[in-house]
Amino acid sequence: TVIAYKISKNNDYALVMETLKEALKQNPKATPILHSDRGSQYTSKQYRQITTEAGITRSMSRVGKCIDNAPMESFFGHYKCESY
Repeated sequence: TVIAYKISKNNDYALVMETLKEALKQNPKATPILHSDRGSQYTSKQYRQITTEAGITRSMSRVGKCIDNAPMESFFGHYKCESY
């Protein structure tokens, strides 16, 4: 389930942190599993700190196993198609 999302021209650290903070704001007592790829945005010290403090379990794709991200890749594929 998509809890929160932000839109930007760049998939950068600022976008990830804004989205994470929005998700925490909307669901302050939730302790979800948050799945991501292995991008630098998701391996940063601040990302680890915020997710740990919020009680979020981090989950990452295995190297070379992009099938783990299929639901999100599908979402963004449809989003890109519709936005153009």
